[in-house]
Amino acid sequence: MNTAWIDIRPATGPLDARIRPPGSKSLSNRALLLAALADGPSHLSGLLDSDDTRIMAAALERLGCRIEIDWSLGAALIDGGIQSIRQAARRDRIELPVGNSGTTARFLTAVLSMLGGRYRIAGDPRMHQRPIGDLVDALELLGCRLKASSPAGCPPVEIDSAPAVGGFARVAATSSSQFLSGLLMAAPLARSPVSVEVAGERVSAPYVAMTLNVMERFGVRPTMATEVRWEFAPQRYLPCDFAIEPDASAASYFFAAAAISGGRVTVEGIDGNSLQGDFRFVDLLEQMGCQVERKPGATIVTGPARRGIDCEMGDISDTAQTLAVLALFCDGPTRIRGIAHNRLKETDRIGNLATELRKAGATVIEHPDGLTIRPGPLLPATLATWNDHRMAMSLALIGLRQPGIRILDPACVSKTWPRFFEDLARVTT
Repeated sequence: MNTAWIDIRPATGPLDARIRPPGSKSLSNRALLLAALADGPSHLSGLLDSDDTRIMAAALERLGCRIEIDWSLGAALIDGGIQSIRQAARRDRIELPVGNSGTTARFLTAVLSMLGGRYRIAGDPRMHQRPIGDLVDALELLGCRLKASSPAGCPPVEIDSAPAVGGFARVAATSSSQFLSGLLMAAPLARSPVSVEVAGERVSAPYVAMTLNVMERFGVRPTMATEVRWEFAPQRYLPCDFAIEPDASAASYFFAAAAISGGRVTVEGIDGNSLQGDFRFVDLLEQMGCQVERKPGATIVTGPARRGIDCEMGDISDTAQTLAVLALFCDGPTRIRGIAHNRLKETDRIGNLATELRKAGATVIEHPDGLTIRPGPLLPATLATWNDHRMAMSLALIGLRQPGIRILDPACVSKTWPRFFEDLARVTT
């Protein structure tokens, strides 16, 4: 693949395609971490091969865990345990490079602060602009010693902490649910009970439910749970065999391909029993006029989408860019709400998305919490991706109907789906 740009070929007609997206990034990195914390070997299947999962696996190896992964098969053997990690941390401060992997940075900050030891978690320039101060503040309430080196409360994070005793922590999760998920996974590692409470509104609640579900698979449950508060007794994670389902956020691009190009796309491995909240994206497609069949082990979307909608996407914000692109092909405006935190992702997924959609001919109004997209005659355009995998994959969909769409820096999709453009061409030609 040309690493500078790629031209998108329009679909040759109504689709009749099947695809199985790669494994869920969110499930993969949670499972990798909890398997590393478990006392004994765990086997993972369906593991995503991507920049983010390789970053997490490499960090766990630096922490003394035994990691054996066949990336081509998505199969992994993980054998670690908290004693192995603590032993590695006794030797010297451990440097943990995390690139721009938010899950790796935030989950490891929480878990390693709770376990104790000396660590430095640092990433690329964009990671050093992404906030982590709310998580640091919550961990300090539990007696952990750490600091975010940036004056703005961003990484690098320096940890120099004794094992946490326990107690009560309140965390603001308005900018990222990953803060809360990290705290929940870390809480059972303390020496005495831990209570975790959400301060204010939280975003992406389905990701928190996913976290608790994966924790349960590894043998840990809260002793008390409400929508805003969880309590954990000290517990050990247990090894298990864990099958990772395909990524629902990634599936959204192919559900949208059916909605844009007409015809039908069957996405294998994802159905109404998915652990991932982003599966709700298909509900929005139904509102836009698509037909959705939810079968055991597969979901089928038949297009086209016909009408714009007004929708709240705070809990499925990783699919907001996909819906914004789909809005270009509908009658009437589409209003996307509740995604203010998207400005703090890999890029500003509101402002920069608006810039690129306007290049393709749309009228876009930015709001503090989202966008209004008014479709107009589409134009050929060269579209920047802002080093954001979701910008690249969503913007590419415009080219399924509009000739002359060029995507810059297509290799950024390696963060979650390295073969995305090859799979898109296979499905649509």
